[in-house]
Amino acid sequence: MNKERFQNKTAIITGGGRGIGLCIAKTFLEAGARVVLAETDMELKPKALGFLNSSAAAFFQTDVSDESSVQTMVQQTAERFGRIDFLVCNAAIVKNVPVSELKYEDWRRVLDVNLSGAFLCAKHCAPLLGQSGGAIVNIASTRAIMSEPNTEAYSATKGGLTALTHALAISLGPAVRVNCISPGWIDTTAYLHGAPAPWTIRPQDHAQHPAGRVGRPEDVAEMVLYLCSPAAEFITGQNIVIDGGMTRKMIYLE
Repeated sequence: MNKERFQNKTAIITGGGRGIGLCIAKTFLEAGARVVLAETDMELKPKALGFLNSSAAAFFQTDVSDESSVQTMVQQTAERFGRIDFLVCNAAIVKNVPVSELKYEDWRRVLDVNLSGAFLCAKHCAPLLGQSGGAIVNIASTRAIMSEPNTEAYSATKGGLTALTHALAISLGPAVRVNCISPGWIDTTAYLHGAPAPWTIRPQDHAQHPAGRVGRPEDVAEMVLYLCSPAAEFITGQNIVIDGGMTRKMIYLE
């Protein structure tokens, strides 16, 4: 891919302060783009900007579940960089408890951030994306197509994101392409600013993947870059699963 094609273009990454979002921002920067980290946690601002170490990176505090906050972020981006070419909807929260114990307000909060947040960002970025002939990439999850116990709220939002993706692709095309990525198990340790990872990766964790290893944030980030590039101009409305083959593996108890 000719990464010079991203020169002077602007990408917004929601939830970009750490994890997969921060890796996506780093990958866009290395390709020549300017990036906006739309992140609610202000404590991450010095850490994320220090990690990226680039004048082409901006951090705007944003609650994607609040429409006025999203509108402000879009306006700040336009004022800072003059254009919006790419929107990556990555912000997400989790509330995994037994369904009988899941409070309705917690269910609503997960939907508001993970699903409504992507809708609001697409809604308010769409005019500028249309002017630039841009692209949207939604970050869903393999939880959209398979589940573990007690993941009702999270799984519902990720399934909703895949449907929102093809709906937006039809509504905004051909000016704006819209695709979705569903990552599987991604080890984000390197992008957590030194905080302990919520898991310990064991040899058997790598071995259970047909690809031979647990995923890395770069696996997702490179696909985001591809889907935003001219090389992917005939791809829209799609959900790309990046999971090392796990969702294709039949598992039987011995």
